[in-house]
Formats: sequence, structure tokens, C-alpha cells
Amino acid sequence: MAGSTLASATASGARARSVSPWGEAWRRFRRHKLALVGLVVLVVLVLAVVFGPLVWKVAINDIDFTARLKSPSLAHPMGTDDLGQDLLARMLYGGRISLAVGLTAMLMAICVGVVIGAIAGISRGSVDASLMWLTDLFLALPQLPFLLLVSYLFREQLKSLLGAEVGVFILIVAVIGIFRWMPVARLVRAQFFSLREKEFVEAARALGASTPRQVVRHILPNALGPVIVAGTIDVAAAIILESTLSFLGLGFPPDIPTWGRLLFDAKDHMDIAAHWALFPGGAIFLTVLAINFVGDGLRDALDPRKVM
Repeated sequence: MAGSTLASATASGARARSVSPWGEAWRRFRRHKLALVGLVVLVVLVLAVVFGPLVWKVAINDIDFTARLKSPSLAHPMGTDDLGQDLLARMLYGGRISLAVGLTAMLMAICVGVVIGAIAGISRGSVDASLMWLTDLFLALPQLPFLLLVSYLFREQLKSLLGAEVGVFILIVAVIGIFRWMPVARLVRAQFFSLREKEFVEAARALGASTPRQVVRHILPNALGPVIVAGTIDVAAAIILESTLSFLGLGFPPDIPTWGRLLFDAKDHMDIAAHWALFPGGAIFLTVLAINFVGDGLRDALDPRKVM
């Protein structure tokens, strides 16, 4: 009996040791049904825009006036626009750009926000006050008017310097990233204020760990959970902002069919070709909804106070 009890305790201890923190987070994430559905929808959308053009090999700029404003059919599963261009091909191409804008702008906002929040959170006095003053300054700026102004002022210069697609892409990513780092910085700063007084950080400080080592090895890894959740929200916000700029005519040019640009082009034909706006609008809706569900699941999975 004693031997079996020891073996049972050893086996249960081995199982307990085999579950890593990320494995436990994945187990908790899988219990969030809407988050799992959102992840599946997001993966399907990404696979569609990445590999779809390899299957549906229709050029995005092929013009056929005999097929203009056609409803969805076998020849054109999502219909055509006013020039007879295939909307499925343009949706797949534009999805790459819309998702790339969202991910790149999110990474830029996360990097800037983490750096500023970490410096403010580990510092005291004037450095922290100055960085928070800068954060409040950016938060006070009216977002959409400033986005429109910057796009209007620098759009043509970047297009002539880097080309239409690359120039506008860099401009939109930079402009969106400028307005999305402030919540991340505040979040990281608050996490640092809480974590820098914990026992494990005090122990590292007592052992002679330098401030950069305390930040990189001890504080920042424990603050990444809320940052990951904020990153999912930033992806959705960046996709919506890019669609807003394109819808207002200050995003990508007409020959680069992002989902927002397709909505802008469809607005004058809503009464006779509703499908033209339905598909890009539905893609934006599904993508943002799926990302928000994934963010909710990550928030619950990475929160140690929640019991799941």
C-alpha cells in the first residue's frame, strides 16, 4: 500500500509538473467556446486570403463591361463591380492588405507602448511624469481629424517616393500606430507598479540584479498577459481605422482593393448592387468580431484570478 501510494503521488506530481503555464492557459482558452469559434473563423479568413488567390486565379483588374454589377453566380461567386471586375478576387487580394495593416499597426503600437510603459513603470519622479504627460497629450488629440490631416498632407509624397501600395501602407500603419500605443503604455506602467514590489523582484534586487535584468527577466514576462489581450483589441481597431480611411477616400488608391476601399467604391450603387458592399462589410464584421472573441478568451485564460 505504501509503495502504491508513493507511486501514485509520484505520478500525480509528474503530471502536475508536465503542465506549463502556457499549456494551462491553452486549456483555459479552449473552455471559452466563443473564443474558440472566433479563433477558427480567424484562421479560416487568414488561410483564405493567403492561399485563396492560388486557387481562384482571376486577375483583380480584369475589366468586363458585359458583366458589370452582376449578382453572385458560379462564374463570379461574389458578383462583380461597376467595371465587371470579379469581387472574389478583389476580396482575397484586399484581405491580405487589411489584415497586414492590422497586424503591423498592432505590433508597432505594442512595441512603442511597452517601451514607454516599462520606462515609466520602473522610473520614479520626473521621467515617469514626463512620459505620462506625453501619453496624455496623445490621448487628448482628436483621432479621426488628425488621421485625415496627416493622410492628406503626406499621402502623395510617400506615394511618389515609395510607390502607391508601399507608401500608403507605411503611412497608414504609422498613423494608426501613433494613436494606439497610449492604452498599452498605461497598462504596462500599471503592471510594472504592481510587480516591482513583489517578493520575487525584491529577491532579484537583493541578489544584485541590475534594473534592466529585473525588467527583462522578471517584471516584463509577468506583464505580458494583459499586453497580449490589448494587442488583439489593437488589431481590430487598426482594421476598422484603415477601413474608415479608405471609405473616406484617403486610404489606398482605387487599384488596390482593400476591404475599406471596396466599401467606398460600393456606396453609390447600394440600391442596385447591394452585394458589392455586403461582402467586404461582412468580412470586416467577421474579422473584428472574431478578434474580439479571441481577446475575451485570452483575457480569461491569462487571468490567474479566474477559475475555469
